[in-house]
Amino acid sequence: MKSFLLRLLGVGFLIMSETSVAATGSNLLLETSQGQIEIKLLPDIAPNHIARISELAASGFYDGIIFHRVIPNFMIQGGGFDQTMQKKSTNPPIKNESKNRMHNTRGTIAMARTNDPDSATAQFFINHRSNLQLDWAPGREGYAVFGEVIDGMDVVDYIAAIETARK
Repeated sequence: MKSFLLRLLGVGFLIMSETSVAATGSNLLLETSQGQIEIKLLPDIAPNHIARISELAASGFYDGIIFHRVIPNFMIQGGGFDQTMQKKSTNPPIKNESKNRMHNTRGTIAMARTNDPDSATAQFFINHRSNLQLDWAPGREGYAVFGEVIDGMDVVDYIAAIETARK
């Protein structure tokens, strides 16, 4: 797997900070202003999602983005907006891989999407707690987990606790 760098700017609406992400081997490194988050990628489990994240990060797409949705005891989400809250244009959606039997447990990373199961483009979220209601089940499409935090969950906890505002 190629190495790539993802830069996130900010951790919420009010606090802006530089973040970058690099993937080496099968790991993803998010460097935030609050510290690093290292994620083990699962290419055999979610190859479409890994390919999309890698492609966007390698192109510089994630440079200057923010965590625009921060919900304590749920998740932190980024990948779609810059620091002025302008939505970034993305590639076409990818096919949902939520039937991969991976669970949305605390510390896993998954692709965000709309109500259409096959609508994920660039946004991702890190589960702040276990969110099994986001898993695939018969009759319910889920959110595809493609990695898990192996270092830096304290940073996720800190970001989740930061005061935010609606914009």
